[in-house]
Amino acid sequence: MLIWDLFKIALRSLRANKLRSFLTMLGIIIGVASVISMISLGEGARRQTLSTIAKFGTNIITVKPGEKKNRHVSTGKVETLMLRDADAIRNYVRNINGVAAQVYQNGQLKYGNKNSNSTVRGASADYVWIGNYQMKEGRFFTEEEVRSARKVCVLGATVVKNLFDGDNPVGKTLKVDGDNYLVIGTTVAKGALTWWDPDDQIFMPVTTAQKRLFGLKHIQSIDIQVKNMDDIETIKQDIEALLRRQHNLRQGEKNDFYVQNSAEWLNSWGKAAETFQFLLGGIATISLLVGGIGIMNIMLVSVTERTREIGIRIAIGAKKKEIRKQFLIESVLISFLGGSIGIGLGMLISRAASQMGGLETIVSLQSILLAFGFSVGIGIFFGLYPATKASNLNPIDALRYE
Repeated sequence: MLIWDLFKIALRSLRANKLRSFLTMLGIIIGVASVISMISLGEGARRQTLSTIAKFGTNIITVKPGEKKNRHVSTGKVETLMLRDADAIRNYVRNINGVAAQVYQNGQLKYGNKNSNSTVRGASADYVWIGNYQMKEGRFFTEEEVRSARKVCVLGATVVKNLFDGDNPVGKTLKVDGDNYLVIGTTVAKGALTWWDPDDQIFMPVTTAQKRLFGLKHIQSIDIQVKNMDDIETIKQDIEALLRRQHNLRQGEKNDFYVQNSAEWLNSWGKAAETFQFLLGGIATISLLVGGIGIMNIMLVSVTERTREIGIRIAIGAKKKEIRKQFLIESVLISFLGGSIGIGLGMLISRAASQMGGLETIVSLQSILLAFGFSVGIGIFFGLYPATKASNLNPIDALRYE
């Protein structure tokens, strides 16, 4: 019997039991829709996170105090970096564009009758372009203001919104932990990450933050921007060698600092986002498996109901492989139709999540093919046993079946 004839028989069988066929498809529909929507949500979150991180620059080397142990960092020795270390890097390391020493803590901000608790970041004058910030109003502080520890500050976009209702604060005085600071500029908004808002902070000269606000002699990190990404590993080694000399570390002694480039950080976040994406896809795939079990169950019921029909077909000359093909085609047809509907539903869910929930979703051809291919595979896998059972029925017993 031709495949087309078997296909028409399978289609008639599904039409004869419309409600049962739809309920059987429902598991596949939900499974495919879940896989597509979950993967699109995960991919959207991954790209959004990496895009936001990339705004801080991918040619940055960061030096922090403490000893790095595998993925964890021992920060017991938090006073091992000094301003002179940043100056040494600026003066002796080649092929770099700039160096920005930093200290940062939370601070209480007040303007008029409004208060806000934000990150106060003391930094070098180079930080504005090393951190890939753009000025919206006013200017960033200068090297002279860093040397003289001037009481000036630059505000992030979120701080401006919270304290000044979006008005231009340049030239106004802002209280930071009860002390007055002159606002000389504001930055263009970068957009918040899920765990941190880079716009919810103010910037001031690193010396000002150390001496007037935090009471620190050490610094908490140093950012170095390299000229050429191809030189980043060489520059890392040069920085490490220089700081070991600066800190009088003898051969065999462990570093009391660690050096990491932003490309490594970006890569680690990318892998974490991919893991999250696979987790979402795996959870959604479970519903596909449940749908496959539903197909097997309903096909076994169908074989039982049509035992006499199978016996008649075998008795008049139908071969076992034709019987097997008939029920296998019926199983795959359920998966195919369910998968097709599920693709449309998954795309609608993704679009609704993007438009109504404000979430970035990306439906890729790869996720569609993966979900659809898996659903058809489910139909073959879970339809094979009922089809085999039908083809192995004894024609005499099948004809006697009531």
